[in-house]
Amino acid sequence: MHEPVLVLNANFEPINVCTTRRAVGLLLAGKADMVMNGRGQIKTVSQLIPRPSIIRLEMQVHRPRPRVKLTRREVFRRDNYTCQYCGKRDGGMTVDHVIPRHMGGMHVWTNVVTACPFCNHRKGGRKVEEAHMRLLHPPKEPPASAMYIFGRHLNECREWEPYIVGW
Repeated sequence: MHEPVLVLNANFEPINVCTTRRAVGLLLAGKADMVMNGRGQIKTVSQLIPRPSIIRLEMQVHRPRPRVKLTRREVFRRDNYTCQYCGKRDGGMTVDHVIPRHMGGMHVWTNVVTACPFCNHRKGGRKVEEAHMRLLHPPKEPPASAMYIFGRHLNECREWEPYIVGW
């Protein structure tokens, strides 16, 4: 009951991922229709309920364009878990501010990068140029596309691909 289910808006735009339990609740309440059942059925005392993989809301939900939240995990994901100074990919990565906060650097996408502990310590509280280092890629905000937001689920839910890639 905790498998992910893709939730589509009435126009088939992907808007969320919820649990099977929540999806079945929406189906039984008549707020959503099943688009794809790729997981068998749920047996209750009186009936068999199809276990959804993709559902579509009955009513169009108007919402603002999604933005990717600035978190440690999302910074690591954007930078592909790679140190942006030396290119290492081992564990224990840290987050580094390109322009340190005490020098007026903000905590925004364009000022935060993934760094290994060695490079983060080497850079210290200095700017990149002062530490005689350089960035492999300039930091930027990741795209808020459906592929970026929901793409991490594609490994386990291949049937979602036509609905995610098109947006």
